[in-house]
This record gives sequence, C-alpha cells and structure tokens, in this order.
Amino acid sequence: MHKRLRWVAAAGIVLALAGCSANDSGGESAAMPMSADTKQAAPKEGVPNKEATDSKAGSGKAPAPAGQPGITDRKLVRTASLELTAPNVADVISQVRVITQGAAGYTGQESTQEKRASVNVIVPSERLDGVLDQLAKLGKQQKREVTATDVTEQMVDVESRLATQRASVERIRALLARATSVSEIASVESELTSREAELESLQKRRESLAGSVAMSTISLQVKAETVAAAEESRSGFLGGLADGWDAFLTFGGGLLTVLGAMAPFVLVFGVPAAALVWWLRKRRRPAEPAMATASDLPSAPPLD
Repeated sequence: MHKRLRWVAAAGIVLALAGCSANDSGGESAAMPMSADTKQAAPKEGVPNKEATDSKAGSGKAPAPAGQPGITDRKLVRTASLELTAPNVADVISQVRVITQGAAGYTGQESTQEKRASVNVIVPSERLDGVLDQLAKLGKQQKREVTATDVTEQMVDVESRLATQRASVERIRALLARATSVSEIASVESELTSREAELESLQKRRESLAGSVAMSTISLQVKAETVAAAEESRSGFLGGLADGWDAFLTFGGGLLTVLGAMAPFVLVFGVPAAALVWWLRKRRRPAEPAMATASDLPSAPPLD
C-alpha cells in the first residue's frame, strides 16, 4: 500500500515537472517573435525610417479635407462673350456655323441683319478656348470675356440628397409591401408619390448642372465695320448733338405720322360736326325784345 502511494506521488511529480518545462518552452517560443518584431520595427541607428521620411516630405503639402474634391475635380460652368467687326456680317455667321459643327457643338438663339448679327454658340467646355481663338480670327476683335462659376458644392449637395432620397423611397416601398389595410396602403402610396416626385426633381437638377458643366455658351456679336466706325465717331459733344437731332427727327416723324392718320377722320367727321354745331347755335340765338318792359313806360299823372 505504501509502495503504491509512493509510485503515485512519484508519477504526479514527474507530470508536474513535464508541465512546467512545457510552459517554459512555450513562453520562450511566444516571446521570441515579439522580440524579433520589435527589433524589426525599431529603426537602425543612422538610417532614416521610410515612413518618417514620407510623413516629413508630405507635411509641407496640406491634404484636402475629407469629402471635399481636389482642384482637378472642381465642376466649373464656363461662359464667354465675344464682339467682332467685319466687312461682311453674313459671311462671318456662315463661318461661325462651320467652326461650331467642327467642334461638336451647335448654335442657339440667332438674330442676323444686314449690318448686325448675334448668335449663341454652344460647344463642349474642353474646347471653349480653341473655339474662341478660331472665332476671333473671323474679324477684328473688340471685346472678349470668359467667366467661370464653381458649382462643385452644388453638385456634391445634389448627389448627397439624391442618395438620401433614394434610400427614403426604398423604405417607403418596403412599408407599402407590408401594408395590410386600405387606409395604410393609401397613406403610404401618397407619401411614396411625394418622395418620388422630389427624387425626380433632384435628378433633373443634377442633369441640368451636369449639362452646364459639360457645355459652354459663347455670346457672339458681329457688327459691320461701317457701323462700328459711325458709332465711334458719335462720341462726345458732337455725338450727343447728333443723337439729339436724330431723336428730334424721330419725334417729328412720329407726330406727322399720327396727324396723317387722323386727317381722314377729321375730314369725314369733323367738318359735318362743326357745321351742325354752328347751325344749332345760330338757331338758338335769342331774338331782341320788340317792346319795352312796364318799368320803362312813363307813369300816369295822379287824378285830382
């Protein structure tokens, strides 16, 4: 009995020693990778760390804020205006159409006269500068302006609202699928119609902004050289005097036109009306009294 207890105790001691040795070896093996990683992560003396170098190199250039497009991603609406003088206005307008079609654009509102013309030219935004240079060569350039409006924030706002509205519409459709009573179905359908209408409005707004960004408009005005020279000569006091004289002649011509238009009515209706008035006044003229009044007669002498 005592021998069995001794063997059991000895076996327990052996097992305990084996477990301790296993724990020690496992701890050393687990600690070794940590120390190796630590050594690998630590930079060597005299050798700059690549991540630290990259962070220092990039510290001079501030990154763009989160959610904000960079400079190259800005959405710009570009428009331009151009004024030209040329000997023949009609020829210039014909060449404008050719240049516009060659740039994959089209012409909009147009007004062409003998010595003046104005037309809106719509071309892709990336070809705006090139088309302006070509149009400026068609005559003598008098004025050239280019404007750019940044609509990036509007585009971002519309896109965000579109995403939110789409999710809202999907939620309402899910509610409609779970509706059971007629009143619930009617209420959910009404709300769904309202939100879908707002979604369509946002989509049209985005399409409009995208179209304005993609295409640029050029307002072109062309004048004949003779008209431009006459306008330049009418500057200053003499120009004001000439404009005043022209205004006086215009007023006088308009007045004579009105009088000429009224003359037939005066002859047809005015002369008979005047004759009738004269005859009525002559007929109503009171006759002079033929007899004196009682107060004018001499009084009778008193009777004795």
